[in-house]
Amino acid sequence: MTGPALSLRNLSKRFGEKLAVDALSLDVPAGSFFGVVGPNGAGKTTSLSMATGLLRPDTGQAFVLGTDLWADPLRGKQKLGVLPDGVRLFDRLSGAELVRYSGLLRGVGEEDVRVRTEELLDALDLTSAGERLVVDYSAGMTKKIALACALVHAPRLLVLDEPFEAVDPVSGATIRSLLTGYVAGGGTVVLSSHVMDLVERLCDHVAIIAEGRVLAAGELGTVRGGGTLEERFVELVGGGRDLSSGLTWLRGRP
Repeated sequence: MTGPALSLRNLSKRFGEKLAVDALSLDVPAGSFFGVVGPNGAGKTTSLSMATGLLRPDTGQAFVLGTDLWADPLRGKQKLGVLPDGVRLFDRLSGAELVRYSGLLRGVGEEDVRVRTEELLDALDLTSAGERLVVDYSAGMTKKIALACALVHAPRLLVLDEPFEAVDPVSGATIRSLLTGYVAGGGTVVLSSHVMDLVERLCDHVAIIAEGRVLAAGELGTVRGGGTLEERFVELVGGGRDLSSGLTWLRGRP
């Protein structure tokens, strides 16, 4: 594969009077672990939804491994694994059923999908929960079964929106190991997160997004300069108000 794994060109989306994404363009190199960070309401989820076929853009294009996703959505989505933030699953299925059906819907053969489902449940410590209904899962277990669904058809690009949210530290370490192995094997991960330390530890490339635009993007070391990613983020986005002289009523009783 030459060229970017994911290429966004002039994506825009408006909700009423609100311009959520403003002519956003971004290239994600193939084989990278790419972090997307930004404040709440920055347009990260909207951008990733348009990049993965979940939300039609008002203008612009999204290319997945060279395929124009919105011109040829079936072919584009075959190359793509997605873990959206807040999208409902078919939770009246068991965990094992959900992963199996996800694989079958993606064209994986019955024997392969059976083996892959067993291996994914084992890797994500969900074997004992595999026959339970997803509606009875905790938030962290639901996140992990959704990740298994995104992986079962062996895509070459994963787009994950807040994959570590509500996940306990042990499960988080398991997911990190799985994803770093996936990238080492030639896959590409795009990860959206609010946790700067996590992005710095995992990602080799990063984009900072605010008000629907890319403020900085590139290799992690280049974007953060001589400081931390959080320091660079605050510098570009603004904020970090000094409250040392306010809220005096919180600082003890007279």
